[in-house]
Amino acid sequence: MAGGKEKFYLTTPIYYANSRPHVGSAYTTLVCDTIARYKRMCGFQVAYLTGTDEHGENIARAAAKQGISPQELVERNWRIFQDLWKLLDIRYTHFIRTTALEHAGGVQKMLRRVRDAGLIYKGKYQGRYCVFDNLYVSDSTEPADCPTCGRPAELMSEENYFFKLSDFQKPLLDLYRERPEFVKPDFRRNEVISFVESGLKDISISRKSIKWGIPWPGDEEQVFYVWFDALTSYLTGIGFAEGEQGSEEFRKYWPADLHMIGKEIIRFHAVYWPAFLMAANLPLPRTIFAHGWLLFEQEKMSKSKGNVAYCEPIVQILGSDALRYYLLRDVVFGQDGNFSREALLTRYNSDLANGLGNLASRTLAMLERYFSGEIPAPADGRDERDAAVESRAAATIRTSLEQYDQLAFSRALEAIWELVAEVDRYLVLEQPWSLAEDASKHNRLARVLYTASQALRILTVLTCPVLPQAAEKIWQQLGQRGKLSEQRMDELQWGQLKPGTHIGKPEAVFPRVDKEEAYERIEAMEQEIQPPSALAAAQTPAAPARISIEDFAKVEMRVGEVKSAERVAGADKLLKLIVDIGGEVRQVVAGIAEVYRAEDVVGRKVIVVVNLQPRKLRGVESNGMIVAASVGPQGKPVLAGFLEDVPAGSRLR
Repeated sequence: MAGGKEKFYLTTPIYYANSRPHVGSAYTTLVCDTIARYKRMCGFQVAYLTGTDEHGENIARAAAKQGISPQELVERNWRIFQDLWKLLDIRYTHFIRTTALEHAGGVQKMLRRVRDAGLIYKGKYQGRYCVFDNLYVSDSTEPADCPTCGRPAELMSEENYFFKLSDFQKPLLDLYRERPEFVKPDFRRNEVISFVESGLKDISISRKSIKWGIPWPGDEEQVFYVWFDALTSYLTGIGFAEGEQGSEEFRKYWPADLHMIGKEIIRFHAVYWPAFLMAANLPLPRTIFAHGWLLFEQEKMSKSKGNVAYCEPIVQILGSDALRYYLLRDVVFGQDGNFSREALLTRYNSDLANGLGNLASRTLAMLERYFSGEIPAPADGRDERDAAVESRAAATIRTSLEQYDQLAFSRALEAIWELVAEVDRYLVLEQPWSLAEDASKHNRLARVLYTASQALRILTVLTCPVLPQAAEKIWQQLGQRGKLSEQRMDELQWGQLKPGTHIGKPEAVFPRVDKEEAYERIEAMEQEIQPPSALAAAQTPAAPARISIEDFAKVEMRVGEVKSAERVAGADKLLKLIVDIGGEVRQVVAGIAEVYRAEDVVGRKVIVVVNLQPRKLRGVESNGMIVAASVGPQGKPVLAGFLEDVPAGSRLR
């Protein structure tokens, strides 16, 4: 393992600033934060860049839909990203916005280098383009769906500037062969090789039909294609735009050691990006790692499908460490993983509350009770059980560091929790609470609690990249000086906890939760984050795929008359409605309380989706959904209704 003061530069994708991030979009950032913390604790000087991609047609359309300018939209949304990263305790060193002036200068500098190499020309593009993924889907005018999001690609025909990507087929294939670490995992590299071997065509790197982007130098009618713009942020975020050779920081940290991305954008990063860099005569990054998707209800999280989970409720109920641990422990990194609130809560109680948290609490409490809050000196008489814990701890250090290096987070955590289990078994067998009752066994008691405390210190250091807040609390409770994050993991060994150390006040770091209650609270808070109209139905994609009449017929909507209404306790947006849907009365919870008073909706005719599975919101069961429109930038709910008097129970067709 490398150490000393070597540099390490890693990046997340530059996230689209068109909407609120969810757990799926936070996943990559949490992974990178874990890597950055680990590298720092191994002595590296780390530059960690993230940011927001604020140009492109999808941004312009999202702003138009809300009745605001693109600049107003991104000014609001980039702060949402920063606020969330702060909530999740993300310790990035650089944040780049693609609307920043220094970024625009860097993009134009990059273009000049590529253009001076004779690799830019003007031509006409005609084909299918996906505005949601900023992907040229097909050069044909025939209808085609985007391979990433599945939406119909739009027909586009305009005169643009092109990059001679076709010139780089052989250099790219040579790159993949000579540097197999350039694209990881291996099966992703094979996908990229297959794509490049099938033939590369020149790509348009400007757009004429939209105006929200960085201006093309010398041609005011054109703006940069958003991927040429966004990819260059990995350079501009560390000072590429300064001078001919870039800033001192740029020269120190470039090339990047790791670009972390989701698998859906691998073509842009593993094909376009190295070609752009080769054309500009710039060093290539060491590794591009394309991880799998985080699935929810067996599909990739998507606000357009309504199958998303947000971070804020989880953090409020369980803390940010719980989300970090669950995602890194349950998902085999690199592959697709399924997000489940049930599994999250199970992991929290079993591994964190009953596992590490309980071990820390009981060990510290016994030190407080039996040794006046002081780490005892181990007496002579180290036996096989003591040696087994020490041996397991040494093996855990080796294994976890190896797995962290390989980005095998689930395996690293599995090894660490085997040590948690080993120390738990050791305490059960030794029964220090019984040893304390016999004065003649005081030396043995000291040896047992010394051993448990040494193991706990090692566990605290090893878990710090994943559980930074909880590990720091345990570190302080163990009476350790300085910041835990400044400890060297690659120098960790047994015996570094000195006898005589006075511990801090023992406090639970992971209080056990009632699973059912926590589940309902998280779900209810999710509903309050969602746009109010999402209570009526999943959000409609901006460019939805067409469905058959048979699919539409599966949704049963009826006219209902509200008989009574009251606010749901503890929820600002929810009303509990009793609705007559014709021969049947339903209880429905609707997110309309910020706009409609309870007394104002009584007697009103509403549209109810009646054939949905019942669900609980803030502990109140809802048997249906009220249909509402979402209006304005804040998503104000407006109830759907009728001009004519329609009997309750009438079915909509």
